[in-house]
Amino acid sequence: MHQQILQCPPTTPGVIAETEFWPNFLRIAKECGARVAVVNARISDRSFPGYRRWRRLLTHVLSAVDVFLAQGPEDAQRLAEIGASTDRIAVAGNLKFDVQVPTAPPLVNRLRNALQSESAGPILVCGSTVEGEEDLLIDAFRNVLSQCPRAVMLLAPRHPERFESVADLIPETGIKFFRRSTWNGEPLSGRVLLIDSIGELASLYSLADIAFVGGSLVPRGGHSILEPAQHGVPIVVGPHTENFRDIVNLFRGRNAVRIVQPDNLTDSFIELLANETERLALGRHALETAQSQRGATEVTLENIRKLLKRDACEAHTA
Repeated sequence: MHQQILQCPPTTPGVIAETEFWPNFLRIAKECGARVAVVNARISDRSFPGYRRWRRLLTHVLSAVDVFLAQGPEDAQRLAEIGASTDRIAVAGNLKFDVQVPTAPPLVNRLRNALQSESAGPILVCGSTVEGEEDLLIDAFRNVLSQCPRAVMLLAPRHPERFESVADLIPETGIKFFRRSTWNGEPLSGRVLLIDSIGELASLYSLADIAFVGGSLVPRGGHSILEPAQHGVPIVVGPHTENFRDIVNLFRGRNAVRIVQPDNLTDSFIELLANETERLALGRHALETAQSQRGATEVTLENIRKLLKRDACEAHTA
């Protein structure tokens, strides 16, 4: 690894994502004259106190970075507070907003046709759920069924190793369910479909009347809300969204996400399902907000091009 880096031409930029501050990598990159850019830079609430505590050491480490492209103003401020030079910090936006909607797998159309044929709905898509959330969501779904008996929940646990434990949990609640891996078109009205598969959730959000994004009802920091936002569906999350604070705060300020507590999860679902105008507006605002933040990729590439041009000019004048 050391030899490879030292043999890199000076015009080869080193690109680091988010907060991968590897001291040895940065030291060797500086020794061989390579430019270094930190892209999509963010300083999480969890890591910020520790970074700030070691500011004196980090100031030297971070001096090897030529440009920090922060996700937002708060990240830019935090970078300065942990020792990054302010004249090397710029706000480029969040690259996650530029991720394109994936091509829908066959399951999506298959489910859409099945749900329409049996007039099932409304559809709740609960994605990236973690331990401690499924029982709350299924209890809320049971209450939704009392008013909407043909409702359907698509439940997608975050981690594959939990598929079996969630499959064991659902029957204990008295709710009938199918596993995506064994579902053969059986009626889904009033049931849960356990999504025990990988790579399909992002597209399944397109079926939702309400999307819940997990890791947020319990203190796990939450998961990205951009996938349902790209489909223009109303989004509900719990109070624990620290991992995506800037995105959630942006959406919250534009009435593009509903933040709920565990004890009012059921009421929030029922209220949104009963109020079509508010529900549709929430989804529309989510899509508009996601679209308004695109462009970070081009800003990032332009800054990397500037680093390469700087190297080319210095090599020419040397």
